[in-house]
Amino acid sequence: MKLGDLEFHVVPDGHIYLDGGAMFGIVPKPLWEKKVPADSRNRIRLGLNCLLIRAGGKRILVETGAGGKWNAKLRDIYALDGPFLEEGLREYAIAPGDIDIVVNTHLHFDHCGGNTQWEKDKAVAVFPNARYVSRKGEFENAMHPNERTRATYFPENYAPMAETKQLQLIEEDTEIAPGVELICAPGHTADMMCVKLSGGGKTAFLLADLVPTRAHLPFAWGMGYDLFPLTVIENKRKWLPRIVREEWVALFVHDADEPAAYLRERDGVITPEAVKVD
Repeated sequence: MKLGDLEFHVVPDGHIYLDGGAMFGIVPKPLWEKKVPADSRNRIRLGLNCLLIRAGGKRILVETGAGGKWNAKLRDIYALDGPFLEEGLREYAIAPGDIDIVVNTHLHFDHCGGNTQWEKDKAVAVFPNARYVSRKGEFENAMHPNERTRATYFPENYAPMAETKQLQLIEEDTEIAPGVELICAPGHTADMMCVKLSGGGKTAFLLADLVPTRAHLPFAWGMGYDLFPLTVIENKRKWLPRIVREEWVALFVHDADEPAAYLRERDGVITPEAVKVD
C-alpha cells in the first residue's frame, strides 16, 4: 500500500497458537469462540505480522515476529510454524543487511524474537546494519522482569543490540523517518508503542497489542496478558474513534486472516471492513 511517497507491506513471520482464555481475559469463552475457534488444547491461531516500510530513503522493519531460537518443546507449546520473515523480505528484494531501522513496539518474544539468531551459543543481530528502536522504559522492564512478565521477556532477543551499540532507546513520541511516527500507547505494557504511517493525505495505524486482532475491537475485549487493562480501554477509546472518523487503515499484528481493515461504526459498534494490502 502506498501513502504518498511512503509505502508499506505486511510481511508475516508465520503463526503462533496461544491460549484463548488468556487472549481474551475476562470475556467468556462462549462469546470469543464465536469469532475465533479454539483447538483441542484451547489455543487460538494468531498471526505474527511484521511491516516493511520504505520512507525517506530508509528501509524500516516494524516487529520481527517470534524468530527461530526455539527448541522442540516450545515449538510444540506454541505450535510455531516459522520463521518466515527473511523469506518474506526476499520477495521484496530485501536482505537482512539492507534493513536500516528495526522497530519493536514492545519486547515480548512474539514481537522481537526475530531480532537475533543463534551463532553457536551466542545470540547475534539478524539485521547487522540496522538501528534497533524501542522505548527506554520497555527495555528497562524487559531487562528486569518480574514474576508476571518473566515468561514473555527473553534477554537474548534484545540485549545483544545494547552490547553492540545498535539499540536506540527513546523516551517520547518520535518520527523516525518522514511519515513514520512512534507513539506510546501504554496498557499492554507500560511503554508499548503504536506506529502511525502518514503520506499523500492517507494514514495507517499499527495498533500493536492494543488491539491485536479484529476480534479485540470492543473496548472491554482485552487480553489477560495486559498489565494495565484499564489503561488499554482508555487508549482504545482514544484511538479507535479517530481511526473510524478519519478513515485510517487499522493494522493488526496478530490477526491471522486480515491484517488490515477500515473501521466503521454502526449503531455504536466498531466493526472492521477488509482492505486489500499488497
